[in-house]
Amino acid sequence: MHRVESMPRIGIVGGGPAGLTLARILHVHGIASVVFEREGRNRERPQGGSLDMHTDTGQFALRCAGLETAFQLVARYEDQGIRIADKHGRILFDDQGNEGDRPEVDRAQLREILLDSLPPGVVRWGHAPKSVEAQLDGTFELIFDNGAADNGAAPERFDLVVGADGAWSQIRPLVSSVQPEYEGILFVEFHLADVDTQHLELAELVGHGKMFALGDCKGILVQRNSNGHVYGCGAFRSPQTWLSNSGCEAAAAKAKLISVFEGWSENLLRLIYESDDQMTVRPLSFLPAGHSWKNRPGVTLLGDAAHVMSPFSGEGANLAMRDAADLALGLADCADWRAAVARFESAMFHRARVAAASALKALRDVFSEGGLAHALEQMRSHHPQDPQAPVPLTGRDS
Repeated sequence: MHRVESMPRIGIVGGGPAGLTLARILHVHGIASVVFEREGRNRERPQGGSLDMHTDTGQFALRCAGLETAFQLVARYEDQGIRIADKHGRILFDDQGNEGDRPEVDRAQLREILLDSLPPGVVRWGHAPKSVEAQLDGTFELIFDNGAADNGAAPERFDLVVGADGAWSQIRPLVSSVQPEYEGILFVEFHLADVDTQHLELAELVGHGKMFALGDCKGILVQRNSNGHVYGCGAFRSPQTWLSNSGCEAAAAKAKLISVFEGWSENLLRLIYESDDQMTVRPLSFLPAGHSWKNRPGVTLLGDAAHVMSPFSGEGANLAMRDAADLALGLADCADWRAAVARFESAMFHRARVAAASALKALRDVFSEGGLAHALEQMRSHHPQDPQAPVPLTGRDS
């Protein structure tokens, strides 16, 4: 193994899966870094739904991080199932996922594993980037909204700044002027707690894994998380102004969302009726497939900052973690860290281009007039099973 004589000072902006995975694998190889996270503390806000960890991306990164054992303690192999239903609640496809190797894990649990694996002080909370300024010596100075890099100290300089700060990255403009564009589809998120005790019929409907009800270019999409929690969303084409995230009571938001799915099975609508008061509107915005940039020494991007794509790829967090693993391993095994970053970017561009194109096609197919048929064809090609006639779940609309 070739090691650099002097490793760069590395500043990572963003404490999500990409940034924390990068910091952890660097640490495993004896390379120091600092992670700057805009949230004031862990679990300051909801982390989103469950993730399925893929063998050659997310699970690969966890193995590189030495965290496979910790992951196995929370991985849910029993929640790999997937169901496809029509708008009348009839289950047209049902795969229990018993043979799969893409176990589910809650985002919050994954973050806890990564945070617990890092030495104290590596993650600096409450640091939202205000600007990044190139210096004459080739370094970059990070300046934050609090006017300082840490508790009133002077701004810090780094040889390598890594943008792992999501779709609306503050680091991306250093290498690319491209911004995500709204695809025209909204996700209105909702949640149900304790479904196995408080919502027994809905627990049966969701099953163990994901359930997608599709029709009319719309979808009610739900997935089981740990501890009987269900994350769901109503997905449909709409202007971004459909509903403000503030100033609207939960009851009014629920009523408006239910009206979007007028004529759908009452049992499917119960997922919204009986949900908690927490609702969030998320416009789906993506970078173009094939987004890339000319290498700029001292700056690079990971994950959504580099290639945010449709969630219908199932690849977002997995690719972000693989990005982090590849960059960390490249830095650990190269005498020229700048060349290692350039090689990492080239490989990432190719991998992300293929995944993003596939994800965008899947999204457009699902939210088309033939969306249900497209989804069934896709599922049956990946999950061969004996043909089943459309059957409504017990007690549900037919």
